[in-house]
Amino acid sequence: MIGQFVTSKAGHDKGRLYVVVAQENDFVYLCDGKAKGPEGPKKKRRKHIQPISAWVDENLLEKLKSGKKVYAEEIKYALKQYCHTCMGN
Repeated sequence: MIGQFVTSKAGHDKGRLYVVVAQENDFVYLCDGKAKGPEGPKKKRRKHIQPISAWVDENLLEKLKSGKKVYAEEIKYALKQYCHTCMGN
């Protein structure tokens, strides 16, 4: 699930798009690169997110899985690229 795009189904951030940067038991850690960066991800229960069948690019996915430093700009860029392809532009 690490590197997958998800949307929040519950809470004040309902409908917001995130990237899963880590997982632990019933929890996932989410980043959007703005309010929640890689250094302070949002902790959310799996039942409160909706996975999307899309993933970040291979380079970012490898960094996330290997535990290398990921910058907020990389997360923002991945979300921007995803939104760009969703809109069909």
